[in-house]
Amino acid sequence: MNNCIFCNIEEDLIVHEYNHFYVIRDAFPVTPLHSLIITKRHVVSYFQCSQEEHDEIPIVLDTLKTEFKILDETITGFNIGMNIGKDAGQTIFHCHIHIIPRRQGDTPNPKGGVRGVIPLKQKY
Repeated sequence: MNNCIFCNIEEDLIVHEYNHFYVIRDAFPVTPLHSLIITKRHVVSYFQCSQEEHDEIPIVLDTLKTEFKILDETITGFNIGMNIGKDAGQTIFHCHIHIIPRRQGDTPNPKGGVRGVIPLKQKY
């Protein structure tokens, strides 16, 4: 039996389902509505996704963006990202994409955004 937690998602955690992906809320959210887009098929990273999976990603992201902005009018931006490999911070080795809604004032200075993965490089 596969012990990958993303291969064994409890159905009540799934907020959306697409042809190739599930969407769940992040268990340790950075901001409210922070969600994970998870491949149904077990692949370790984005780089192993099929063409069909790659083609569906923009549809899922666009749909979630629209839904989130309807659910919360205070959302003014998004961070979208993946951790691929241990040295990039990946802890669950099953392809998943973070979509993190952002709001004005949720951090004192958001300049540099995803560059903050290496804090000394965020400010430029």
